[in-house]
Amino acid sequence: VQLQASGGGMVQAGGSLTLSCVVTGRIRSFNTMTWYRQAPGKQREEVASITNSGSSTYADFVKGRFTISRDNAKNTVYLQMNSLKPEDTAVYYCHADRVQYGRDFIWHDDYDLWGQGTLVTVSS
Repeated sequence: VQLQASGGGMVQAGGSLTLSCVVTGRIRSFNTMTWYRQAPGKQREEVASITNSGSSTYADFVKGRFTISRDNAKNTVYLQMNSLKPEDTAVYYCHADRVQYGRDFIWHDDYDLWGQGTLVTVSS
């Protein structure tokens, strides 16, 4: 099981980007998914989270600008980022608290999984 994040890039302030995180493998289900970010010289911080039923929460600094969503059929979580600011510049990571997957005809659980990160750079 792996989490593959993509969609980062360079954008001007006020622009938009959409990040994707695909859970790869023979996936049966995945629970709460969370986007985090880490700016240079700063600690990693939570950005947005979504449960498997679609309930979402946001950090105050992205409320009204970012939207988290998921497509369970595609094993994918998205982060739509609008009205980007230079202070949004960071490496964005996706996290899964629990993934159930199949291997050797048995369902297995894996916990606390991280994607590799995707860089978002917002210029002023």
